[in-house]
Amino acid sequence: MSAGNGDPLEGFDTTIHAPHRLRICALLEAAGEAEFGLVQKNLALSASALSKHVTVLMDAGYVDQRKAVRDTRRRVWLRLTREGRAAYQGHLAALRAIVEPSDQTP
Repeated sequence: MSAGNGDPLEGFDTTIHAPHRLRICALLEAAGEAEFGLVQKNLALSASALSKHVTVLMDAGYVDQRKAVRDTRRRVWLRLTREGRAAYQGHLAALRAIVEPSDQTP
């Protein structure tokens, strides 16, 4: 498994792999952009737990947030960055490579 050989396992990303962060990435990829409260509700996480996971993803450059005031309330919208989308897709490919049977027969 050397670098540069196109091995899908190279895409395995420990930052994304944590279950809640994986679910955040999956939701954001499907939605394009989602309001923090919606993500929180869908994942059944406390605001503080979601915030911690989002911070890890933002520090990795995988998630951006946009803040705005709507209906006199401050809202935060989350979205995957280009790098985040590529990392998420690479991680999914690595997971598939792990769980799918290989073409080799015993």
